[in-house]
Amino acid sequence: MTEPRELEGVALRPCRVEFRDLRWAITVSQYRSLRQAAQALRIKQPTLSRSLRNLEHAVGSKLFERTNGGTRPTMEGEQFLEDARRIVSATEAMTARLKIRSRGESGRLIIGIHTSLSAGNLRATLLEHRQRFPNVDRQFVDGASEHLISDIASSAIDVAVMAEPNPSWSDRSLLLWSERVVAALPANHPLTGRSRIHWGELRGEQLLVSQRGPGPELLKLLISKLGSSDPCTLLRHDVGLDRLLSLVGADWGVLLVLESAAGAVYPGVTFREMHDAEGPTRMSFRAYWRGSNFNPSLRPFLDLLRERYPDLSAAPGMD
Repeated sequence: MTEPRELEGVALRPCRVEFRDLRWAITVSQYRSLRQAAQALRIKQPTLSRSLRNLEHAVGSKLFERTNGGTRPTMEGEQFLEDARRIVSATEAMTARLKIRSRGESGRLIIGIHTSLSAGNLRATLLEHRQRFPNVDRQFVDGASEHLISDIASSAIDVAVMAEPNPSWSDRSLLLWSERVVAALPANHPLTGRSRIHWGELRGEQLLVSQRGPGPELLKLLISKLGSSDPCTLLRHDVGLDRLLSLVGADWGVLLVLESAAGAVYPGVTFREMHDAEGPTRMSFRAYWRGSNFNPSLRPFLDLLRERYPDLSAAPGMD
């Protein structure tokens, strides 16, 4: 940058280039008139004129020719304004991105998944979140509840949606929805002839047990319903839900799942509701997260959950 010099016979103090002066100079070049540019900027014409003089002094070059016919960029001014437009455009784009990021409308959100996404409320919630916030990078982590709780505590994930209960968690949580418990049966199983299955009818069955997702919670539920620690022949597998349902279709055994898993079709698999004396058996879901998690993308997701599944038992004004 050249040394400051006198312009139009007026000695000016050294000054720095202000971002505002760049924007105003670009506006002057568009209107070719100080008066019209000042009106467009909603400032006084002398203020705009003084800004241009300060800018010219700061860069050490005359940027505009001022005549009765208007105010036009000089050759040096055209070159300067070309760079100024790039600076202003890049700065405004950067500012817009930061504003969007601070509102949680972009960035990354890591969500722990505890149930199937083939149907149900979690699938619907995630689809709506993607529609509202298309610039958020959503990443999903699957696992048993104890692993997801550990991931939240270590900040490996931001939030997890899991079946209750999780007594080991003492931080933030939000009660959401409930899902019916369903038995996945081989198509030739005698119980497929019933419209619903009571828990006692599973006694003695060969039961596939998942060590992932809500598998441990469903096993605890089975034991509580049948009042025995070994009510069935248990076949434990550390594989995903789709593989277990494929085993059901191959007549490997019966599998307890939640109703969200019944949205997909698996050859040779029939779904039936589990009932007790009160009717369909249900399991509740909660969202779990750390109160000290300041990821901006987390808040809009939690707000969406509260909007879709308001906790009517909460006192007014509770967060």
